[in-house]
Amino acid sequence: MKKNEDNVWTQAAAQFQENLNQSWTQALANFQGVGATASPDTSHPALHFSTEKLESLRESYLKDATALMAENWISGKMELQDKRFSSAAWAENPLAAFSAAVYLLNTRTMLGLADAVDSDPKTRNRVRFAVEQCMAAAAPSNFLAFNADAQKKAIDTQGESIAMGIKNLLHDVKQGHVSMTDESLFTVGKNVATTEGAVVFENDYFQLLEYKPLSAKVFEKPFLLVPPCINKYYILDLQPENSLVRYAVAQGHRTFVVSWRNPDASLATKSWDNYIEEAVIKAIHVTRDIAGKPAQEESINALGFCVGGTMLTTALAVLAARGEKPVHSVTLLTTLIDFTDSGILDVFIDEAFVKFREQEMGKGGLMKGKDLASTFSFLRPNDLVWNYVVGNYLKGETPPPFDLLYWNSDATNLPGPYYAWYLRNTYLENNLIKPGVATVCGEKIDLRSLDMPFYLYGSREDHIVPIEGAYASSQVLPGKKRFVMGASGHIAGVINPPVKNKRSHWIRSDAKLPKTHAEWLKGAKEHPGSWWTDWALWLKSHAGKQVAAPKSYGRAKYKALMPAPGNYVLAKA
Repeated sequence: MKKNEDNVWTQAAAQFQENLNQSWTQALANFQGVGATASPDTSHPALHFSTEKLESLRESYLKDATALMAENWISGKMELQDKRFSSAAWAENPLAAFSAAVYLLNTRTMLGLADAVDSDPKTRNRVRFAVEQCMAAAAPSNFLAFNADAQKKAIDTQGESIAMGIKNLLHDVKQGHVSMTDESLFTVGKNVATTEGAVVFENDYFQLLEYKPLSAKVFEKPFLLVPPCINKYYILDLQPENSLVRYAVAQGHRTFVVSWRNPDASLATKSWDNYIEEAVIKAIHVTRDIAGKPAQEESINALGFCVGGTMLTTALAVLAARGEKPVHSVTLLTTLIDFTDSGILDVFIDEAFVKFREQEMGKGGLMKGKDLASTFSFLRPNDLVWNYVVGNYLKGETPPPFDLLYWNSDATNLPGPYYAWYLRNTYLENNLIKPGVATVCGEKIDLRSLDMPFYLYGSREDHIVPIEGAYASSQVLPGKKRFVMGASGHIAGVINPPVKNKRSHWIRSDAKLPKTHAEWLKGAKEHPGSWWTDWALWLKSHAGKQVAAPKSYGRAKYKALMPAPGNYVLAKA
């Protein structure tokens, strides 16, 4: 009997091996044609592979597939090393577990094929990005017919979870985006963006918020924060316990924040120059005027976050070209100035793409906030898209309240000309770091003129501003610089208050800034907890003496117009 069983297994294994070889050949042929079928343009030829990598991948695929079949044949139990399939319901359902195991094998193989493409790095990254999107969408967890968790919940709730899933789907279709949190639980100005303050200036581009001091004395140099205009400012002021704005106020800084207007048709023709001149530079001048400082005095400290940091740096270069240096020190958080290493977003950028955007909206139009939000979400599709599709619609769950994800869903538009200029002069041509190449507001800018102290922060797992890109600023700016690396990603790394005592940050005690981040890291020491405390000490050293806190908002012609957070932040895209 044992001999007969062995013969049956041997024959089955041989047939399985033959089928695998045929499947491999067909898959490779299909994959190889991606480049040729993607576009009739001859600049996109069929893909070619490294023979050595391909053979190694084929052997690995055949070995793993055979082992998987044997494991299923003998024990009927699958090892699923993926959080999407980690629950007991998957392990207890042989069909679901096997489908998940096959999917994981196929995903590894397809990503291996992408990495085996014998081409330039950009093409290889584009192929890998496309494969990642396809495989994330094809996961068996995304389909009720295979999702053992969703099936179990449907049975346990007697179908109520399915009814709730349909209700959630209709709700999200109506609101125009997938719910990442229970948005009904948040209101801007009531339980997010709650730090007490007032609007002291506004124009067509922004409102300037000044915050009420929390101490009897403040530092003489006011502090201006410039957030990215592709999002709303209150990522810096979510709730009292995680508000960078409130933290700065509590440290004794007279704090001002730019709250961007959410662009509508009236701003559809505005350019990068408009935003630099009439927003960032204007905010610097108004903050300085409120402080009562002479025009030529280095009178304020400033912070830029992400694109806000790129805009702030550009504005300071424009002012320097005019002989003005009104900012004493600068903090840049997860900011790109040198776009040589621009991370995953680089897969979208080439001459054809930028030219298309210029033709589409370079002279007018809006880059819709929902399109920007979708782009950023699909940079991490499993975490920021399919996770919510499964939870909201297949399981009928309401996502838990999370202030950061509420902010993430509060989309903003961008003026087309601004967006087109930014794409060409940063991601595509990297003109900001080339002295005299980029002309902004009528001035040829040169970052070598920015000799003030800089505090540079980058997040270790940032997929939008990779840590190497954040570090590259240290090689461009000429003044005294301090670089600090925090744990986690683009947002969670930045919004990491000390009271939480979470994550770590890395600093070099010798303050050396070698050519690459990898070299810097070799001499860096890990410190537990938030980087905010290190930054607070640095900013204090540049804030001047302490003076009596102001009794009222603004000064002279700059009166309180309305309470913070103002009304620009309330406009929906």
